[in-house]
Amino acid sequence: MTARKRKKSVRYRGSKTHGCGSMKKRRGSGNKGGKGNAGSGKRADSKKPSYQTIKDYYGKHGFVSRSKKVVVPVNLEYFELHKESLPKQDGYYVVDLKSLGYTKLLGKGSLTGKFKFTHVEQIAKKAKEKLDKEGSVVELLS
Repeated sequence: MTARKRKKSVRYRGSKTHGCGSMKKRRGSGNKGGKGNAGSGKRADSKKPSYQTIKDYYGKHGFVSRSKKVVVPVNLEYFELHKESLPKQDGYYVVDLKSLGYTKLLGKGSLTGKFKFTHVEQIAKKAKEKLDKEGSVVELLS
């Protein structure tokens, strides 16, 4: 039969200091100099902590651009697969990209039939060529 190891917290029951010397040594963050990096300045002959040697440790750096537009692309092949569910008007399958949540039309895949894409923010060259060859219409947002 193997002996089980007792938990450390159980081993210290009945011990006043729980194996850490004087009680004064374990009091709050004041014992270690403060919270965070407190006490890291010059003191006599002590060495500086290693994080002070890191170039960009202190302060804020860089900037956050808030002017980026989010591009949500979609390929032509997606509309070829789902053209049965699209409304038809004057012989064209009508697709409103903005209402579907897309901003850019990409050229992967091929289309059979005429499509009319409205509210298109951006379009790839390849997609434009394929749609022109097919006789489809694209209404770009200006």
